Amino acid sequence: MEIAKTGRNWVENDVTTTSNILMKNLNNLNEDIFIEIFKHCDDMFESTSSIIDFTRAWGKSNNDQWETLDFSMLKSDFIKTKSEPYVWVNSRCDNFLYKLLFVALNLSQGNIKTLLFHYNLFLSNDQFSCIARRCPLVRRIVFVSWNRIKKVEMRKAIRGWNDLESMTMPPLKDPTYVFQEISKNCKNFRELKVMGRLDNRFALSLVTYLPNLKVLSVRCSMLVKEALILVLESLKYLEVLNVSHSYFVVPISSHIDRNTICEKASKLRQFITCMEKPCIMCERTRMDCGLSRWHKFKEGIWKDDEVSSLAL
Repeated sequence: MEIAKTGRNWVENDVTTTSNILMKNLNNLNEDIFIEIFKHCDDMFESTSSIIDFTRAWGKSNNDQWETLDFSMLKSDFIKTKSEPYVWVNSRCDNFLYKLLFVALNLSQGNIKTLLFHYNLFLSNDQFSCIARRCPLVRRIVFVSWNRIKKVEMRKAIRGWNDLESMTMPPLKDPTYVFQEISKNCKNFRELKVMGRLDNRFALSLVTYLPNLKVLSVRCSMLVKEALILVLESLKYLEVLNVSHSYFVVPISSHIDRNTICEKASKLRQFITCMEKPCIMCERTRMDCGLSRWHKFKEGIWKDDEVSSLAL
């Protein structure tokens, strides 16, 4: 449920006052005080450890002049649905997250360069719009739950992120609109992580609009071999490719084998595959059909990546 305009104005006025107070006194607030504040928000935070992690990230962000907004431990109170956007989020959770975002964005004063969101944090279109407007200097974004984000809003956000260099994104059926905007507006874009399937349509859009990509990670994913070959042949500047714990799908008419892929990948500076057999993560990826059910795994494992610049 979206926040009503009048309600949002009230929230902004209310939180502006709060953020001004925090700006003056933040250095005097310790972690225990923040924990006491967030104890009243248990419906949004899964455990005390999440609260502690959040307050540490809050403090670290303050020390780093708020260059990172780390919400990678926060989850929405949601229910999956059969119709678009395929998720329903508790309005109370939405309202609280809006207040939290507004305070954080006020304190950051436009200096945020890295945005990190948990895979089960479903931002509303309105919340995402607010973030995009208030964070023009973003260089890296980790955001894989776009269910409630409209295409027009994502386009608008990318147009304003001229310094964007890195993105971790979901496996869209047609990512063309995203890659088009990145190609037009983000001249320094160099690395991409896709948390899901890499098929022919995705690969074609990728090589068409991001030919200068240098780093690509599709770990724990389902990979169509033809799509992977297209990536290896077309991305002339690609230096690093991570396909760890992924499983390959071969079309019936194709004769592509592992040797062919390795030969095409020999030009890369680093081609990362899973060398351990049998591998538990590989088996999980296969069972999940290339769309890993991270909630069944150890908390935080979704943040891992063999490419250090993409790991959290």
